Amino acid sequence: MLPREELLKGVENRDSVARVIDQAEQAIKTWEVVLTDFLSPPELAEIQRVFNRLTEVQLVAWGGYPQAERQRIAIARSELPLDQSLVSLVAVEIAGNFLFDTASHRDFLGAMLGTGIVREKTGDVIVLGERGAQAIVAPELVEFLEMSLKQVRSVPVKTQQIEVTELRVREPKKKELTTVEASLRLDAIASAGFGMSRSKMVDFIDAGDVRVNWKEVTQASSQVKSGDLIAIRSKGRLEVGEIAVTKKDRYRVQLTRYV
Repeated sequence: MLPREELLKGVENRDSVARVIDQAEQAIKTWEVVLTDFLSPPELAEIQRVFNRLTEVQLVAWGGYPQAERQRIAIARSELPLDQSLVSLVAVEIAGNFLFDTASHRDFLGAMLGTGIVREKTGDVIVLGERGAQAIVAPELVEFLEMSLKQVRSVPVKTQQIEVTELRVREPKKKELTTVEASLRLDAIASAGFGMSRSKMVDFIDAGDVRVNWKEVTQASSQVKSGDLIAIRSKGRLEVGEIAVTKKDRYRVQLTRYV
């Protein structure tokens, strides 16, 4: 048995982590690969942090393409071979003419959930503008969606399975920048990276809108380090790159902002 209470100590997404612990114990007991539902980035990050302490099991996460936000995890005993090909998922295309009635990510997701499926069975939704969208889903949903998803907003759509290799994923837009700061405080680095005042950044942090490596941080004085990913709700993400100390004992920080 895994040290359940120890693993759950201090976790934010307790229900999700507890569910994956149950699945990991099943994988240990049965010697089979066990799959989770689709998980959000904060859930994924926390689960991977928790399971890094364990030697009995291994995890592989995959969401259909390298930048996928929502991913499923395959769990297996450490002795078994495990790779992303064992993470079962499929792609569907939701095709229609959206030239005169533009649909957003929320519209497509809402139409999918409106058929009665649950969010945990759906991965990312990739909006293709006037042509419709593509979505990653659990394999057992394909036939149901092909029969049930017939309209998004006012537009009739045809839903059908496609190869995962047919996903039209755009590379994220990014901007490289360098800042020199007196400290590595979260408010200082994030305000420079997102191009806003420090006081405004402190407001975001105090409101719980800022996550570092998908974990909510509410202390503006928290220290960041190379490799950290800072995310602000509705503002995008910021990756902390190389950090060097200048002759004047200040910090020169390379940053990449994803928008």
